[in-house]
Amino acid sequence: MSQATLIASDSPEPLWVQAAELIERQVREGVLPAGRRLPAERELCTQMGISRVTLRRALQHLVEQGVLRSSHGRGWYVASRPDRDWPNSLESFTETARRKALVATSRVIRAEVTEASLDEADQFGVAAGTKLFVLERVRMLDGLAIGVDASRVVLNLAPELPGTDFAVASLLEELAAAGAEPVVAQSVIEAMGCPEEIAGHLDLDPGDPVLVMHQSMVDTVGRVVLVSTITYRGDRYRLRTSFTRGGGTTA
Repeated sequence: MSQATLIASDSPEPLWVQAAELIERQVREGVLPAGRRLPAERELCTQMGISRVTLRRALQHLVEQGVLRSSHGRGWYVASRPDRDWPNSLESFTETARRKALVATSRVIRAEVTEASLDEADQFGVAAGTKLFVLERVRMLDGLAIGVDASRVVLNLAPELPGTDFAVASLLEELAAAGAEPVVAQSVIEAMGCPEEIAGHLDLDPGDPVLVMHQSMVDTVGRVVLVSTITYRGDRYRLRTSFTRGGGTTA
């Protein structure tokens, strides 16, 4: 780190959050590569102009996020591989990979235009027979298969989708560019045995444990813009979430 990376004490953002973002950005950009030991806490505090309490809160947060790991008595290190936790905010697979300093790629299984069935029409709130873009991909991180993503979009929301190379492109980013960015997702996650037709894509045997996420995403005006079913390998996916207790009294 250099003096140019000093955080702003007059910013409305908490100091520990700024410190965590600064370190995470340096990890993401390769300034702090995997396995690197961070400078001593005293040095970091001096460089960023923060207290040790503030610094340790930032470092512990990054450990929880899988960006760093701690070694008792030896200091703080950049994690060799980020952990398997995924956020409870709405971000694309590509965005999550980028945040974790991983490379996201896909192998397209199916990409075609079909007509909405009655059930699909109900999901999207459109007429049966409406054109849908259907996209099925094996999603990979650093070349490892993580899940199989089967997504559907009403074609007239983003007519350019059929011509997009989804081996590298992000579906959410393409929808955002077309003016139909998903902002809210309703999700249901269930554990089940891996279906036979998916097992081979994930290097699993039929019946091996998987987590299946069903999602329906809406844009800022309430349109359902994306419906997906993602089947994750149970040993390579974990969702982090949080719960807040209401203000009512208890007996």
